[in-house]
Amino acid sequence: MRAFAPIALALSVALSPEQPQFRSAAYTVAVYTTVSDATGKPVLDLGRDQFEVFDNGKGQTITTFANDVQPITVVMLLDRSGSMFRNFALVQRAAEAFVERMIVGDKARVGSFAARIQVDPRQFTGDKGELLQILRTELQEAGPTPLWNALNVGVTALLHQEGRRVVLVFTDGIDRPMNGSGNNVSLHDVMRRAEQEDVMVYAIGLASEQFGGRGPGRPGGFGGRGGGFGGFGAGPEIQKPDSGLPKIAGATGGGYFELTRTNDLVGTFARIADELHHQYLIGFEPEKLDGKSHRLEVRLKTRGLTARARKTYVAARSN
Repeated sequence: MRAFAPIALALSVALSPEQPQFRSAAYTVAVYTTVSDATGKPVLDLGRDQFEVFDNGKGQTITTFANDVQPITVVMLLDRSGSMFRNFALVQRAAEAFVERMIVGDKARVGSFAARIQVDPRQFTGDKGELLQILRTELQEAGPTPLWNALNVGVTALLHQEGRRVVLVFTDGIDRPMNGSGNNVSLHDVMRRAEQEDVMVYAIGLASEQFGGRGPGRPGGFGGRGGGFGGFGAGPEIQKPDSGLPKIAGATGGGYFELTRTNDLVGTFARIADELHHQYLIGFEPEKLDGKSHRLEVRLKTRGLTARARKTYVAARSN
């Protein structure tokens, strides 16, 4: 579990003009926070005194604060379900927009999920050329939608990485692994793991028109809802992305973006990259390490602004 870490290790990337003050042998809960105004526009110029942090309802002293551009480590997971077949090239371009906005210090791996779940390369890399090549040549063919299994793989891939860790997932469907296995991961399972390991989930969901049976651009009929395995439905219906996506994004302090037009894909991937680089880093030292899950809340003193951060952390006992 990575609810907190030695402060000098967990927060060493902060380069803010208001430098974090490190104290030896201190443990700090790191709370990455996104602030937006009433229109959804990010607010980037707040000071430490504008924030309040509560642990199980009790106000905490903010011991670490930074609002500079900070690097991220991210696993990007792309849905390759049959329903997305006609949009594969567009999703690829959108993912490329995210890679192009990576900064010095960022590291990433690129994954796709369908008949299997694959994540490349073997190690996290900041080499944009390598990541772009994977997007253009290594994504798999169309298949089913093992959404929660894929997110679980993404969390696992991040376990030994330091600093801010993110899974960014894109899908247009609901969880449907279609592998006959009794060991598929549930939303509850992967949400609990992401919270315990302090992995932030960002999700992009695309509402799409689906047909009951096989049709042009839907190889094998995968990805549809109700009769999408080769039967013939009465006509098209709008399939909403899995309702679990906003839940896991909200719980982990990430973000959820539901789109109705493919034209918005490139801009949304780019927006997420920019948002991730401009989050506030807030830290406090927990009063007790009781091994339990604690409720977290970040409040702002300025009216009309909204703070988005993870909802819990586990106050794991030190070894």
